[in-house]
Amino acid sequence: MTYRAPIKDMLFDMQALAGLQTLSEQIPAFADHGLDTAQAVLEESAKLNEDVIAPLNFEGDKHPSTFKDGQVFTTPGFKDAFRQYVDGGWQGLQHPEAYGGQGLPKTIGTACGEMVQAANVSFALCPLLTDGAIEALLTAGSEAQKRLFIPKLLSGEWTGSMNLTEPQAGSDLALVRTRAEPQGDGTYRVFGTKIYITYGEHDLTDNIVHLVLARVPGAPEGVKGISLFLVSKFLVNEDGSLGARNDVHCVSIEHKLGIKASPTAVLQFGDHGGAVGTLIGEENRGLEYMFIMMNAARFGVGLQGIGVADRAYQKAVSYAKDRVQSRPVDGSQPGPAAIIHHPDVRRMLMTQRALVEGCRAMAIDAAAAYDIAHHHEDADARKEAQAFYEFMVPLVKGYSTEMSLEVASLGVQVHGGMGFIEETGAAQYYRDARILTIYEGTTAIQANDLVGRKTVRDGGAFARGVAAQIEETEGALAASGSADAQAVRTQLAAARASYVQVVDFIASHAKAKPNAAFAGSVPYLMLAGNLMAGWQLARSLLAAQERLSAGDDTQFMTAKIATARFYAEHILPRCHSLRDAVVNGADSTMALPIDAF
Repeated sequence: MTYRAPIKDMLFDMQALAGLQTLSEQIPAFADHGLDTAQAVLEESAKLNEDVIAPLNFEGDKHPSTFKDGQVFTTPGFKDAFRQYVDGGWQGLQHPEAYGGQGLPKTIGTACGEMVQAANVSFALCPLLTDGAIEALLTAGSEAQKRLFIPKLLSGEWTGSMNLTEPQAGSDLALVRTRAEPQGDGTYRVFGTKIYITYGEHDLTDNIVHLVLARVPGAPEGVKGISLFLVSKFLVNEDGSLGARNDVHCVSIEHKLGIKASPTAVLQFGDHGGAVGTLIGEENRGLEYMFIMMNAARFGVGLQGIGVADRAYQKAVSYAKDRVQSRPVDGSQPGPAAIIHHPDVRRMLMTQRALVEGCRAMAIDAAAAYDIAHHHEDADARKEAQAFYEFMVPLVKGYSTEMSLEVASLGVQVHGGMGFIEETGAAQYYRDARILTIYEGTTAIQANDLVGRKTVRDGGAFARGVAAQIEETEGALAASGSADAQAVRTQLAAARASYVQVVDFIASHAKAKPNAAFAGSVPYLMLAGNLMAGWQLARSLLAAQERLSAGDDTQFMTAKIATARFYAEHILPRCHSLRDAVVNGADSTMALPIDAF
């Protein structure tokens, strides 16, 4: 079974939820990037991902990247696929035309991003990290850094990596020890060890641009004393040509549970006199700049979750239609039938489908907010959209990646015993998905961000404002005469009420009783993500009903309505138990003494 890009669903979300056509009419930079452009771009993206990149996914699992004598060799076929990817302009799709990008909306880029993640998440990690490096340089890089590095990154001649983690410093970046010594000529010598560096070494391009967190002499302790440096694998001359090999070397790569084709490197800086680097922005503001790269990567990891989940769902559907086993309980067939006829298999497939479509809709709608925030001419519209996008990033990352584990696990279950056999391929999605809730900030870190920066900071005002928008959708559902709309409205209203109660609890306890608030941070994130995805599917139902009445694509619109109702009746009710865990279960989380563990 091969991958098929869900172009129709993506375009529906862009039109009905994200308002892409309106964006193209209101934002001059996107005047030529409406729905027609989106369809053409998505169709071309689908061809590359279906025909070239997806077939390498299983091969990469069987034949991972290898390491020998300081060099990393990627899976056979990756180099040619990467060349086709960058030659097609996909690396620069949503980046500025001034540096060689295409300047398309993130709304379109999000759909293309999901496709490449679904096709081959190990492959897609390389352009994802490069995107983050480009974002950081665009925001904080000097003119010389932008001129020398961004065009090469956009063209795919070079790639980027993000260097945060050290053996003693994982999520706690206050413990970073890598040091950068100024040389008096504008350069620094960098010394230290970085671990878990995705595509920190590879054979896809001649040069790799490492963005590295380090401390300068006399820097303040903790996160306030971290600076960000650009250290490239090869030194770069003023004319953009490559000079001597820099003093940064890969000493090993990790052997992992999943995403085996993606090389995860241990990099050593400065074993032979110091790696030459240049400061990005100002000293001691490195974490601030790195968060630009990290937020781009976090959104991208959310797309990884959606992509891997969709791939697992597609494979499960294919198997369920082919696997004959047992007579249907309703007697609709006299003998054994394909397992898709059985109610519990249908429940699992619908759960997969609803979760994937809900998270996809949530991500595309968030991407539209990003486009407004960065390109709209009205300052108030930009400010409002930026706040919404920032609120959504931990949900897209946290909820979508946790969702991918559930969907991939259900995919194994649909396959039965065959799902536990590696040759079937279902297990790979489960293993690949397992890292997604961990890197670029664990689910708990996303939840802490949601609590601290996105909820407590304004006393829950913005979070409640989102609830008010959901209530408006409930009104539209109530105005609809259909039984489907009424069923969705009932569940959406109840889930929203649970969400508001949790927001109130978090906002009132975070300072006075921080353990009580943060004990419920992940359940709060899961509740909020569940609600936001369900809200988008409720909006989808309204749009589908309108189009169905106009006779537009009856089969697709009917399926959209059925999926939205299933989500409302089977997945939204989880919000109530999550509310109970947050509001009533805080004390029991910390009740057991440490010595009792």
